[in-house]
Amino acid sequence: MEDKHMLMIPGPTPVPEKVLLAMAKRPIGHRSGDFSKIIAEINDNLKWLHQTKNEVLSLNVSGTGAMEAGIINFLSPGDKVLVGVNGKFGDRWAQICEVFGLNTVRISADWGQSLDTEEFRSHLEADSNKEIKGVIITHSETSTGVLNDLKTISTYIKAHGTALSIVDAVTSLGAYDVPVDGWELDVVASGSQKGYMIPPGLGFISVSDKAWQAYENCQFPRFYMDLGKYKKANQKSSTPFTPPVNLMYGLQVALQMMHREGLEGIFSRHSRLTAATRAAVKALGLKTFAPDDCASTAVTAVDPSPIGAEDIRKIMSSKYGIALAGGQDHLKGKIFRVGHLGFVSDRDMLTGIACLESTLIELGHNFSPQSGVKAASALMG
Repeated sequence: MEDKHMLMIPGPTPVPEKVLLAMAKRPIGHRSGDFSKIIAEINDNLKWLHQTKNEVLSLNVSGTGAMEAGIINFLSPGDKVLVGVNGKFGDRWAQICEVFGLNTVRISADWGQSLDTEEFRSHLEADSNKEIKGVIITHSETSTGVLNDLKTISTYIKAHGTALSIVDAVTSLGAYDVPVDGWELDVVASGSQKGYMIPPGLGFISVSDKAWQAYENCQFPRFYMDLGKYKKANQKSSTPFTPPVNLMYGLQVALQMMHREGLEGIFSRHSRLTAATRAAVKALGLKTFAPDDCASTAVTAVDPSPIGAEDIRKIMSSKYGIALAGGQDHLKGKIFRVGHLGFVSDRDMLTGIACLESTLIELGHNFSPQSGVKAASALMG
């Protein structure tokens, strides 16, 4: 059937009808007074969502672009940085740092395991000369469904005194409680197509006063990605360059929806969906790839062996119109990933689990009938 495609991937995520209708409006001048009012409202709600008094800047980029901007605006060539690597995206940030000539020290863990916070502590405490200028962490590692202990690592960064925390919160912002000011985070990047419930195209970056001080001494050349320009424009409810006007219409409405649900409601919904999904997977005799104590609230990675992950994805897509994400790099074909962030409800997850059960039956997997749906339902009361 046409138009019945269902996204259950970690991004892009489903977009509410109200947001789609808002984006369908005719564009207006991005230098007009009316659009300035929209920017002002968006800026206030972005601060609310980030739980910060800091400027939250909107860039016409993906989450990767926001992270790159966070690196090149606050560090300089040759600076020493610690980069947590336990999945595809941690590895990407290390590669970006190396491309820009940073002295990159990888703190690694196996894919599917969380980063060891004590390794960060020991590196930072041993740095008596304050050579470490940045610590780059992927909060929610989308490739494996692992949530790293950002809160603990941030306390070690604060104790160091000099290093900046540079955080990939692309799939945790809007899906998990990330109190930017409460944890004294310096640079926090996210992307529109995740918890924000709008299509790809916008990146967001929260910047602390400490980071702005580092900005003054940054030696990397930049023009379009110069965050100083965005800060200056932001303070005037404007943008330094042409923004995606219709995406911002959608963002305005999405943030209004999030505000009505409330932070506590948003976070509890994502926690409930995570617990229900993981319970269903286990009840069906499959294995969750990440341990329960470090499970991401954005995505659950599943090891279905000996059943082929791609066989499951193929049937879910062709027969039920449901898109699941595959594994990345060496995990390709070995796991599939179920997204449960953004505009996702209990009904959506129960539908997806029921279709997964039907798919497993077709593939000859033995399990108690309706066990997945029952396990999930028990946590959705």
